[in-house]
Amino acid sequence: MTMTDTTEPEDRPWKPAVMRGWRRRCPQCGAGPMLRGYLKVRDACPVCGEELHHHRADDGPAYLTILIVGHLLAPILLFTFTKFRPEPLVMAVGFTIGTVALSLYLLPRLKGALVALQWANRMHGFGSTPHD
Repeated sequence: MTMTDTTEPEDRPWKPAVMRGWRRRCPQCGAGPMLRGYLKVRDACPVCGEELHHHRADDGPAYLTILIVGHLLAPILLFTFTKFRPEPLVMAVGFTIGTVALSLYLLPRLKGALVALQWANRMHGFGSTPHD
């Protein structure tokens, strides 16, 4: 009877990985930048060499951004309108700026967190070639 190698891959805790991803850092080492530019995932971490090119977030970060921004700003919009009754143009400009700013802040962080969650769960996307 021969023994087969049944070593399990090391455990990857998802909480530290997601927190590193939220900071847009490599989910493995936490030192290297995960993103190149605003939203493009690097092929590999420049510090530890962990391959990241096969993780695809697709529309997940955009969906989560819309969900969070809508749920945060809708009650504030209702409260502002009922309590203070600002001019429509003032309100529209203020909430447009707030919506865009919050969306631009959240989008890369949510993408980093989603890619890190995929990394922690060993989800390798659709193949081993880089995708844009």
